[in-house]
Amino acid sequence: MSIKRVSPMDIYKLLPRTNCGECGESTCMAFAIKLVNMEAVVEQCKPLLTPEYKSGYDQIKSILKPAVAEVTVGVGENAVKIGGEYIMYRHELTYLNPTPIAIDIPDTMPDDAVVERIRKVESLKYNYIGRDIMLDMFAVRCTSNDPELFSKTVKLVTNRTSWPLVLCSLNPKAIEAALKAVADQKPLVYAATVDNWSEMIDLCLRYKVPLTLLSHDLDKLVSLAKTATSMGLEEIALDPGTLPKEYLSHSLNAYTMLRWRACKEGYELAGHPLVGSTVTTWLLVDGDKNEKSWWEACTAANLIVRFVDLIIMHSIEGWAILPLLILRDNIYTDPRKPVSVEPGLRVIGDPDENSPVMFTTNFALTYYTVLSDLEAAKINCYLLVVDTEGLSVESAVAGRKLTADLVAEALKESGVGDKVKHRKLIIPGRASRLSGEIEEVSGWKVLVGPLDSSGIPKFLSEKWPGED
Repeated sequence: MSIKRVSPMDIYKLLPRTNCGECGESTCMAFAIKLVNMEAVVEQCKPLLTPEYKSGYDQIKSILKPAVAEVTVGVGENAVKIGGEYIMYRHELTYLNPTPIAIDIPDTMPDDAVVERIRKVESLKYNYIGRDIMLDMFAVRCTSNDPELFSKTVKLVTNRTSWPLVLCSLNPKAIEAALKAVADQKPLVYAATVDNWSEMIDLCLRYKVPLTLLSHDLDKLVSLAKTATSMGLEEIALDPGTLPKEYLSHSLNAYTMLRWRACKEGYELAGHPLVGSTVTTWLLVDGDKNEKSWWEACTAANLIVRFVDLIIMHSIEGWAILPLLILRDNIYTDPRKPVSVEPGLRVIGDPDENSPVMFTTNFALTYYTVLSDLEAAKINCYLLVVDTEGLSVESAVAGRKLTADLVAEALKESGVGDKVKHRKLIIPGRASRLSGEIEEVSGWKVLVGPLDSSGIPKFLSEKWPGED
């Protein structure tokens, strides 16, 4: 059953219906609505985990089974989940598990270079709208085809990082040598083909790790999936092959067809996470390092928007990685929820009792733009963040999510009046229509600020503290 056709009542009938509140909701119906909207997980209902309600738990899990199976790679807090998606297009509901990006480490790389590469990759962080976005995994590639060297490199990597691993080799002996050392870390094996599938599936069953199936022929790929599942292997990923430049469209068509069949037609053999290796760009594109990195970044961007659940890359240049991280972050935000920050009072710099007081909304992009402009200008002030349900100033005013009463209440609750001896509030220029009402209900004198926060320094130099 498609998640879009599931009614909250279908779920409610299977819940304990005791309204115990252990899930965090006041009623079981409210919890059922959250389950259908993918805003909660079944395990939050504690009574449902008891033997008494096992039948209901099993039925709910079956009803809410994602179109794309979820596979966990790694263990502990650094484990990543790939797949687990319910819909094909983001606007239909939301995507759940952001595409992890794994950076490759060839086993022919010298040990000191391996250590340095790990350090560089783990240090690639960027604060984007209040969140640190970064890479996720390492993929150790057996470029030597030497099982002993491959195992040695895998051990070195696991000793230097706790990030999840992908073990890349078509040689079952090399994979086995590595699994003997790190199977307890639950790496993803990459890959089984029409030539080595029997040995690879046997290894993954024995060591209880997930496996990627690789074939450019989609019929053979789903045939491999059918064989693997019939042999008892549950955690599987699919790779129809990634080709760059003029052949990229063929790869994107393959990924799209697999996801379409999983989400739109309910074809379970296609309902596995999709893996893309853009490392092929370095083998198939002519040119220098920068050109290869550019093509890899372009290819990876296409894969992210075309349903790929895990990408294996070689480039670690900031200019190639950062756009991908921001693209991924934008796609995997919930389209039903504006990106917001916690409302409340922020102390900027080192303000005193004469420092200006101003407000903005809790729309994340607005807040961080204002914050950046204030910090760059080294302005000491109090910034009140008003809860507008994640809307920008202009939208919040138009939609009555930002009102004079709301501003007055936020002023009172913040306690900022006890921190300054004046009663002057600078409001955003785009909220100017509220100035009179805010003065009336709050008792504070309102100064209408600039339309853009970049104009705050000039505004303060000319009009602060203003007339009493």
